[in-house]
Amino acid sequence: MFYWKHHVRQTVCVRVCVCVCLRSRMSMDEVVLRARKAFQSGRSRPLEFRVQQLKSLLRFVRDRQTDITTALKKDLDKSEQASLLYEVMCMEGEISLALDRLAEWAAPRPVEKTLLTITDQVFIQPQPLGLVLIIGAWNYPWVITIQPLIGAIAAGNAAVVKPSEVSVHSAKVMQELLPLYLDQEMYPVVLGGVPETQELLRQRFDHIFYTGSSSVGKLVMEAAARHLTPVTLELGGKSPCYIHKDCDISTACRRITWGKFTNCGQTCIAPDYILCEPSIQDRVVEEIRKSAQEFYTDDPDACPDYTRIINPRHFKRLMGLMEGCRVALGGTGDETRLYIAPTVLTDVSPDARVMQEEIFGPLLPIVTVSGEDEAIRFINEREKPLALYVFSSSNKVIKRFITETSSGGFLANDCLVHYTISALPFGGVGNSGTGCYHGKHTFDQLSHLRGCLVKPLGFERVNGVRYPPHTPRKLRWAYFLFLRRINVAHLRRAALLAAFAALAALLAQVRPSGRAADGLPAGLRRSE
Repeated sequence: MFYWKHHVRQTVCVRVCVCVCLRSRMSMDEVVLRARKAFQSGRSRPLEFRVQQLKSLLRFVRDRQTDITTALKKDLDKSEQASLLYEVMCMEGEISLALDRLAEWAAPRPVEKTLLTITDQVFIQPQPLGLVLIIGAWNYPWVITIQPLIGAIAAGNAAVVKPSEVSVHSAKVMQELLPLYLDQEMYPVVLGGVPETQELLRQRFDHIFYTGSSSVGKLVMEAAARHLTPVTLELGGKSPCYIHKDCDISTACRRITWGKFTNCGQTCIAPDYILCEPSIQDRVVEEIRKSAQEFYTDDPDACPDYTRIINPRHFKRLMGLMEGCRVALGGTGDETRLYIAPTVLTDVSPDARVMQEEIFGPLLPIVTVSGEDEAIRFINEREKPLALYVFSSSNKVIKRFITETSSGGFLANDCLVHYTISALPFGGVGNSGTGCYHGKHTFDQLSHLRGCLVKPLGFERVNGVRYPPHTPRKLRWAYFLFLRRINVAHLRRAALLAAFAALAALLAQVRPSGRAADGLPAGLRRSE
């Protein structure tokens, strides 16, 4: 009897799960199909529609600040000031920039011509790609999800937005409130965990924008390859921070402390580990201790500006990374409050567990090296990081790291702030990602930059040179016409300068009537 009941219960559960999965799959199919049809309607192509949607998104960010900051408090225990500074202000700035520059970004872009095409219109026309899938991350759940959406809207695309299920409160607010401001068919928000994300990745998109870990990034790229879908992968990696012994160590450590422990170390471009010479290691630890005390008081656990770990799974992972390492600062944690103190580990071996994966938490290992030569070798022997930080008073040292290493971004004598500059492309290289975004770079990333040439039907005799030549002489002319690049803007400037020069020469030759060259009337000129 028990076996029969158990068998019936198991059968019912399986059927219910299958029905739920089918319903989920159908609804996912419908969401994607509806978004694609909305794009194919053509209503996102006019700039007026894009501007209206961007203004609505800006209104959402401003109207719903309280909802956003409250959700971040529940997800990561972020203070209101941190939420406004690192999330809300970044979104406002990006939207305002897109509104200011959209007409310029979307306009045809003239390019250099050859002599053969000098009478033609030759330009690049940005065009929408179509339907974009945006998969956000949990550490900065708003700005990391909304910034790609801003570029998708500006470029005239439709977009399916999939916020991270780990930051559950932010995801819920996004799903409930964003459709009240944006076109619901064109920009739907989809919730769910791994199964829902996998189901989304089975659909065909025109571009996939993913932010997260390298391991999941590989799965996203594999899924995209089935449809030959281009991807932007904003991943992470172990971003090194080299401290040269000649720099102001106090200032360097203060900036590193801010960059590392902001958001409790849960920042993709946070300094992952320090490289320095053994002679300054103790000084580095002491200066970080002072800075951490200044920023987060003697008791960071009670400090409202110190964030928490996102969930118990990540807490246990981070505590396990410290095993076998010498703790010089911090090292304590409380799982019930998801708290881990700002921690510095010293004399860390390159083979230690904490050096084998991206930390993504408030642990800062120090690996000692003999100098800049060994530091450069150490960095180049590993996967290319998302960011590389160098602290030095020597421009020669800084230039060496720029020219002899590779990373997504490079920053000397500070941390994180390159992320705030929209004119800089933000993205990884190699294992830390592919593609870039921010400002115009997001627009270009989510656009097809279509090469266009419009030729008049006249001048056919001139065009004869491009047909298969019959004589070596004609071939020489073809080489000249095809390969000689002409910058039309330079020609216009040269023509304008020539016109001004001719006008000036003409004016110099014309003299007032009845006056001699010295400016006196002819009758009053003095004799030599």
